[in-house]
Amino acid sequence: MLKLCHFGWLPMILTLILLLGCTSLTAEKTPIPPDKIETIQVEDLDIAVGQTIYVPAYSEIYYASNRTINLAVTLSVHNTDLNHSIVLTSVRYYDTQGQLVREFLSQPEQLGPLVATNFFIEELDTSGGLGANFIVEWVAEQPVYEPVVEAVMIGTISSLSFSFVSPGRVITQTESSAVQ
Repeated sequence: MLKLCHFGWLPMILTLILLLGCTSLTAEKTPIPPDKIETIQVEDLDIAVGQTIYVPAYSEIYYASNRTINLAVTLSVHNTDLNHSIVLTSVRYYDTQGQLVREFLSQPEQLGPLVATNFFIEELDTSGGLGANFIVEWVAEQPVYEPVVEAVMIGTISSLSFSFVSPGRVITQTESSAVQ
């Protein structure tokens, strides 16, 4: 059985931290192709359905007693409807204490049929902490298939990489009386 010296990992981890220290701590949003973006005024919509979705995310996790590792987080929103658009009205990122860290949308964005968009938190941005989360709100003018909303976390330690997915959960649902 191979036994690794506890301090054998220390130089590798310090090197990794130094290398990653050269990156910026900005959050990014993957751009939607220009032909897929349409500026929307929510007050002009005749809203038929909508949801508020809670998505657990982890910008860091424990890997040993009192030791954490930073994770990169990608929030993905996929419109699963084959024929109809949805409108993202809000994408907010909260920290462990429930405090708003970042609002990703300055205005609502329409996602056409089968269009997806992503929002990114860099690995060194630990502003969300161990219990970070996203709140995603969307609406549509007709009944649609619900979007898939999930967070993908990725991290590395030495030469080991890992990833996991955290699915969103609907916390409020809106339906107009005309749809029911």
